[in-house]
Amino acid sequence: MKGIFLRAASNEEMLEMIYQDNKGNISQRRIKVLSISDETFRAYCYVRRQQRTFLIKNVLSVGPERKIRRGA
Repeated sequence: MKGIFLRAASNEEMLEMIYQDNKGNISQRRIKVLSISDETFRAYCYVRRQQRTFLIKNVLSVGPERKIRRGA
């Protein structure tokens, strides 16, 4: 999973992530990864509209941002 974050940071790609916080709350977020360490990563969260620090172990799912097709 760390490889996805490294690639997204170097290519400035947007990701979609499902994240579980320490209280057990689950949220879906659109993020742009800014930096990565061993156990955490820093990203701009478009849901909260601010930079946040996330625990890698709390990421339930992550992938490239899905583009919605219209009129197909």
